[in-house]
Amino acid sequence: MTNTRSIDTILLPNLLNSALSAINDLDSMLANLTKELQQSVVVDGKVSQAKLEEGQYEVHSFSWVATYVEALKQLYFWGQSLEANGEFDELNALLLQIGFGEYLSQLEGGIPMNQGEIARISQIVQDFSWTKSEGWQQLSSHGNSPVARNRLVELMQNQLGVASYGNTGQDEDVEFIRDQFSRFVMEKVAPHAQQWHLDNSLIPMELVDELAELGVFGLTISGDYGGSELPKIGMCVVSEELSRGFLGVGSLATRCEIASELISKGGTDEQKDKWLPLIASGEVKPTAVFTEPGSGSDLGSLITKGKKDGDNYRITGNKTWITHAGRANLMTLLVRTDPESSNYRGLSMMLAEKTAGTDDDPFPDQGITGTEIDVIGYRGMKEYELSFSDFPVPVSNLLGGQEGLGFKQLMETFESARIQTAARAIGVAQSALDASLKYALERYQFGKPIVNFARVGSKLAIMAVEIMMARQLTYYSARQKDRGRRCDLEAGMAKLLGARVAWAAADNGVQIHGGNGFAMEFDISRILCDARILNIFEGAAEIQANVIARRLLDPKAN
Repeated sequence: MTNTRSIDTILLPNLLNSALSAINDLDSMLANLTKELQQSVVVDGKVSQAKLEEGQYEVHSFSWVATYVEALKQLYFWGQSLEANGEFDELNALLLQIGFGEYLSQLEGGIPMNQGEIARISQIVQDFSWTKSEGWQQLSSHGNSPVARNRLVELMQNQLGVASYGNTGQDEDVEFIRDQFSRFVMEKVAPHAQQWHLDNSLIPMELVDELAELGVFGLTISGDYGGSELPKIGMCVVSEELSRGFLGVGSLATRCEIASELISKGGTDEQKDKWLPLIASGEVKPTAVFTEPGSGSDLGSLITKGKKDGDNYRITGNKTWITHAGRANLMTLLVRTDPESSNYRGLSMMLAEKTAGTDDDPFPDQGITGTEIDVIGYRGMKEYELSFSDFPVPVSNLLGGQEGLGFKQLMETFESARIQTAARAIGVAQSALDASLKYALERYQFGKPIVNFARVGSKLAIMAVEIMMARQLTYYSARQKDRGRRCDLEAGMAKLLGARVAWAAADNGVQIHGGNGFAMEFDISRILCDARILNIFEGAAEIQANVIARRLLDPKAN
């Protein structure tokens, strides 16, 4: 560990050893908690949906506990890796120490699922206790000290504007990608983001074309189809940096990621050959058309119909919350092709072509109309409610050439979509920290910059700590995906934590700005609006908690 003037007085001795000791305690605690809770929710060897709903508060609290455990484990592995490479300097050590100190204390006292709901282990299982080693107790009692937070903020001030406060632990190739996109964002996105937000305008096509030239729309598509063939880690870094400038820009590639994965995994050879090169080049701009006004997250209850009529399916029904629908010229469209079905088994996925619209006429095709949904944030692409009336889709555009596979095909994309959403959340959180640290250094009150006031500095320190924790959990889920492993659990955890971290950072950022944080001329007001959606789309926090719980409590999966 690097020696500096203050390590002996601020950093705890044997920090990584104490963290490892706490990790061992956490593993044992979670294993015992899982066994205890399984007694309440497992019926005849299976997790009972009725029992999950009956004990939803306890079950979702358990998911948050498990997410904290995994976040701390990944933070430890990150620190261990830096130590092995001689890079575990004071700033990185403080991030780890404060992170362990804060999250261990929350595990003991209560985890904020949101502002009004606290997850407490004592409410999940009554009279539950676990062993806390000396390392746990040292970190919990002294890790997140005021002097540690003050020192962290002092070090952060010397790095204002960097891509990350602390070493992300990634190799040179990944950091080169980060640096390139960071420079692009600072020049082409960040200076204009607030005005795009205030005007509720579409992201300029000139910028969209530049992103296409940079390969943003084919990040993970195979090189055989003209894509960049980046690992998911690379996709995360690009998403982080673009979202750091403006969430709308960071989200332009999300629909491409969903569409390309749908086609890569479920499409016929002909569909792959046709669509993947067009998506990778940016010539085709997809939009995801899944949600319906009455269904929300319950995709199995969709009622939009696809009736076969000769060489076409005729689509009739309504969809809502369709992002970038006006400009899109390809819809990944989930419809019910079996009229006798009432669940997910009757759903099919269509690759439905449409004409890209203009500002004045976003939906020029016959059989489709759209109404814009006014939103407080996540602007730049626009949201629509769509109505279909006998809209034609060629039979050859049925994904995979077989009916009834739509839900299964969609489920296979959720891991990547949630990993990318976690990365977008990190970018938004980082932008909140950037704006808040800069403001706190420039804003003087009572004769000194407000960064020197303890509660302002503490907010900034916790932002940096939680961003690194969410980042390491997200990178872990991306690595699992790159290795071809099932990672719905890890992706769900990354999305769950990342979204809350982004909202907390933005909310604290507004508080640091004071009254100016409520003024629309300041970036932090937009960042707050953008951060709020992250806990809702790509599976709301409650959905993520359910996914996590089902996996961990399933006796056959563990």
